[in-house]
Amino acid sequence: MPRTTPPQEIIDVAGLLLENIDDLGLRLAQRFLAELDSYRNEAQVPFDTIRTSCTRNLTLMLRHFTTTVPVDPKPSKETGRLRAQQGVPLAETLHAFRIGFEFLWSELVSASRRHHGVTDAMLVALAAEVWALSGEYAVAVAAAYRETSTELVLQREHERSVLVEALFTGLIADPATLGETTRILGLPPTGRYVVAAAESPTTGREALPGIEIALRAAHITSAWRLLPGQQIGVLALPESREPAALRVLRAHRTRIGVSPPYDSLPDTPQALHFARLALTGLRDRTRGVARFDDDPLAMLIAAAPVEAERMTRVSLGPLLSLPHDERERLLHTLRVWFTANGSAADTGRELFLHPNSVRYRLRRIEEVTGRSLSDPRDILDLGAALRALPR
Repeated sequence: MPRTTPPQEIIDVAGLLLENIDDLGLRLAQRFLAELDSYRNEAQVPFDTIRTSCTRNLTLMLRHFTTTVPVDPKPSKETGRLRAQQGVPLAETLHAFRIGFEFLWSELVSASRRHHGVTDAMLVALAAEVWALSGEYAVAVAAAYRETSTELVLQREHERSVLVEALFTGLIADPATLGETTRILGLPPTGRYVVAAAESPTTGREALPGIEIALRAAHITSAWRLLPGQQIGVLALPESREPAALRVLRAHRTRIGVSPPYDSLPDTPQALHFARLALTGLRDRTRGVARFDDDPLAMLIAAAPVEAERMTRVSLGPLLSLPHDERERLLHTLRVWFTANGSAADTGRELFLHPNSVRYRLRRIEEVTGRSLSDPRDILDLGAALRALPR
């Protein structure tokens, strides 16, 4: 909407203030320091940038009252972008602009009182102009601030994603780079870590939505990477916090593998391998958390499926060739016997059989397989083969 030419008296008042613009900019900057916490942090917001911004924006506002040219939002947008980059909260940035317009209005009124040609009607019209300008500036500042904040968030997330990927692939090894990486990711540079690998429901979707926030609430720091079929993460996990981490992980309805603990971040690629083996060890389960150290044998079987299948055929091959009913009866008896720590009595109670019937079945297994259930080596072979046998 076109603006009318300002009264000459108002143009004169604005001109007088522009002659002292450097002093006005300094005074406003000092007021910011007195009233705004973020602006007092020299490391976050250098005073020179505050003074420069105050002087530039006051100049722009005062020139607005000397011309009919529309408002130029560029300087206010630059201020919004700069404050977002400096980490000044948006509420405090907008508060600074409110202080700035209050300061401007006070100076305009004071200068107008010294100019006998300025009437009350002119001041009323000027007040409306000042607060309309304040609204336009606030909108421009907020829009630029939010746009820059979004860009910064995306940039930081991209940077974090690249660093997490480098951690998992072993590209970060030297101490300097590792130290910078842990700083950006928020991980402690030393300590006890584990890697978790979770199966994603569909390609590109998080298996553990909100996991980093949930772990942080449990006082556990972590960094995560989304892959096409998995979501993988490294957790800084003191032993005392492990139960809390497992509770958070188990709250998700998916399959998750967890590596053994390790104390050197360059070992993260090997830990990821172990976590994936633990995940594979869950096999036909639809959800749950498997820790590698809970069942190392199952993890080794998962790591070498071809070798595991051959081991099963070598150790249990003759038994697997029996007719279906006998085969399943003997395999079930053998599984229960292992669970019962080799006790025929406990196995019988579980199967509702007399211990002698259990012993008969065990002798039949020895006869068919050619292995002795009293020889530790044969027991080890049969137990491993039984674990590797698909159910």
